[in-house]
Amino acid sequence: MFSGTGPARAKTQIIRDLLLCGAAAVLPANPAIAEEAAETDDRQIETSREIVVQAGIGYRNRNEEAEPVLVYDEEYFQRFEPLTAGDALKRVPSVTFLSDVIESDGARLRGLDPGYTQILINGEKVPGSNTDRSFFLDRIPAELVKQVEIIRSSSARRTGDAVAGTLNIVLRDAFTLDGGYVRGGGLLFDDGEVKPSAGVFYGGQLGPGRILLGANVQGRYNPKKKTSLRFGDSPENNPDFVTEEFDNREDQSDTRDGTDYAANAAYGIDGETTDFEISGNYVRTDRTETERSFEYDDPTAISGSVGNGGNLLTDNSNINDIDQENYSVAGKLSHEWSLGKTTLKAGYARFTDKQDETELEIDFEEDEPAFEGTLTRRGITDEELSFGLDHEFPLTEDIKFVVGGFYQAKDRRTNITEAEQEADLPASTHGWDQFSDTPEDLAGEFEEAEATPGGLSKIEEDRKDVFALIESENGPIKWEAGVRWENTDVEINDATVDASIARTKLSYDVLLPSASLKWDTGAGRITASVARTMRRPRFDYIQPALLEGELGDNDLLGNPLIRPETAWGGDLGYEHRVGNTGVIGVNVFYREVKDLVELVNTGEEGSEGEGTFVLQPQNVGDGKVWGIEFDASTSLSFLGLPDTGLFGNLSLIDSEIEDFAGERRFNGQSKYVYNFGFIQNLRDFGAAFGATYRKQGKAFDRTVAEEVTTTYGADLEIFVEKRFGNSFTIRAVGSNLLDGKKREAFNKFDTIEDQFARDFDEYELESERAGPVFQVMARYAF
Repeated sequence: MFSGTGPARAKTQIIRDLLLCGAAAVLPANPAIAEEAAETDDRQIETSREIVVQAGIGYRNRNEEAEPVLVYDEEYFQRFEPLTAGDALKRVPSVTFLSDVIESDGARLRGLDPGYTQILINGEKVPGSNTDRSFFLDRIPAELVKQVEIIRSSSARRTGDAVAGTLNIVLRDAFTLDGGYVRGGGLLFDDGEVKPSAGVFYGGQLGPGRILLGANVQGRYNPKKKTSLRFGDSPENNPDFVTEEFDNREDQSDTRDGTDYAANAAYGIDGETTDFEISGNYVRTDRTETERSFEYDDPTAISGSVGNGGNLLTDNSNINDIDQENYSVAGKLSHEWSLGKTTLKAGYARFTDKQDETELEIDFEEDEPAFEGTLTRRGITDEELSFGLDHEFPLTEDIKFVVGGFYQAKDRRTNITEAEQEADLPASTHGWDQFSDTPEDLAGEFEEAEATPGGLSKIEEDRKDVFALIESENGPIKWEAGVRWENTDVEINDATVDASIARTKLSYDVLLPSASLKWDTGAGRITASVARTMRRPRFDYIQPALLEGELGDNDLLGNPLIRPETAWGGDLGYEHRVGNTGVIGVNVFYREVKDLVELVNTGEEGSEGEGTFVLQPQNVGDGKVWGIEFDASTSLSFLGLPDTGLFGNLSLIDSEIEDFAGERRFNGQSKYVYNFGFIQNLRDFGAAFGATYRKQGKAFDRTVAEEVTTTYGADLEIFVEKRFGNSFTIRAVGSNLLDGKKREAFNKFDTIEDQFARDFDEYELESERAGPVFQVMARYAF
């Protein structure tokens, strides 16, 4: 049933074979394309020396399409040496994160949950292991990135899963690099650990086309320290809770240690009437997350176990071995002929996530110490194949008509099991030395593993889209208007539930109109757009499994019949050219979201008995999101300082939603985020230096049984570089220099009634820090 031999699996194999056969047919033996191959003078090919030695300052680009798009090339990011695409996005407008300190994984465009942001790689969707369909951007090494595009509003050309907007990560292709370069260096972390970083990249002519090859190895490390203080009540009920309501303190070390391996390759032929490109990229993460936690019954003391006259309540060890792998291959063939231009695209992508997590704990609170352990094994595979065809032909000299179709087959399989062990330990364990012994010393054999509720499942999702649009360019005005129809068929198979509900089929379709206008007025430009977008339901919400005690003491029951959320939205912006390279812009946006998915009380009693309930995701009510975004990127040439570049952005965002407890913002949305900095080029000395400062506002989450307020300290980064000739650059970067901390305040409740009555089960204050990171990186062009 779950072997992956069903219809979607067969279709995956067919199109994967077609891609490989198409590449084999076109690359060596298509004389028509070979004869048409021409110099790619319309492409912006950079030499390796231009990439390695940046004599100028990179700025935000103005996009010429009708849609409101902000473009940031690698020159804008590279001098601060971001490790991943997520790190690079910390410097662009309206992107926030709720990641751990010194990490940037789930991008939250306009502060909304990552599931509201569409992530594209080279304009195409990619799968990930997250249940909310989001893709973590720390999977993409920054060295592979050519540019980042923030697409504020949607277009009929793309899939409509973009309520907050779209982030398109454009990787280097065969037409972006001429020559080669190597890079090498290392990172020094707060605890003295050093991690290497190295890569090699080459691009050049090969036969009738061009080729790009790249490989990158990146050591990853994050040594975090956490402290949690827990109380029986909160300040809203008892102003003196710090002394009167203290329950326990937890100290935790959390170290993430691993290596990322990445490679990409591309080959393209740019002919007079026919273009062909094939590309692929591969990323593998090998990481171990090690946590060690100690709970004490005193706010400050550190000593032996309680039964031995000390203060130690529990000793917990959590080790998670992670092996993640994703790769994709894509092909594109376009041909101009008498009836216009036809483009055919096909792609295949696969993401696998394997994790073995062991949690062991010794509890010293009773007369006899108790030991228990859990082994959780997660296996998630997400495959997507896609096929697109569109045709563009002129209606008049200024107007074009585009029509096309898109097909995607997704196959998502999960295999999650748990095994347990527990034992009563001798009283001598009270003499446990938490500084030299570990819970692993007492571990035995685990019981037979069993699938967790919802843990053995398969979801097949087939999408069929058609779209049509008209675009026009006449003097200073450029516009487009179109509509996209998206149809989705879903089949859910869950082997952990009763056979009567184990298999569910559903289908839904959505019509998504859109329109955009761009009007150049001298040095200024006005942009306006309106579009309807959508968000498909989370995978864990549409599985029919019952998860007992998932939300405090309340149970969570999946709902396969929830509908996708939809949103109408608009953007209105103005940007002004400053000198030859600078841009200053402002944009206001509004979204009205329909059929919001929230957890609803079914009224059924939960597994923990009276006062607890079974909760279920359902479509309820509406929500609104709005804000204003400022950005600037310019040199000070108008002051006679052409080698001084300034950049900055400020986003003020807000929202309104009604949930089971009343009005709030969308979960996790910060009210503001800003970033500003400068780069000073010392042309005569072949050197440069600069700094960037970033801060985002606090975020609030409210779900059943828990409320969380999250705040971050400011982030300061500084770089210094020295150039040697036109082939060699060495750069030093310091990040997290203000030792910014992540702080969270948790309100925890047992039942919904307790949450309404503000009868706390626990109030927790957690603080997390990782310390500054220093990096030295050198590049040499050849």
